[in-house]
Amino acid sequence: MKFFTQISAFVNSLRSEEKGATAVEYGLMVALIAVAIIVSVTLLGTNLGTLFTSVAGKLPVIK
Repeated sequence: MKFFTQISAFVNSLRSEEKGATAVEYGLMVALIAVAIIVSVTLLGTNLGTLFTSVAGKLPVIK
């Protein structure tokens, strides 16, 4: 009976630690999403800047 009580206590302690692990997992996901957004905005901004410069260079100058 003592062994069952110890096993039960161990399982209950794992359940209580699951919330902390879930918070860490969500934190990692948010960090990865933030990095993906920063990289995509940086690349998109550079490409858009190049595109606008190219289009502006091809426009005729009006006097």
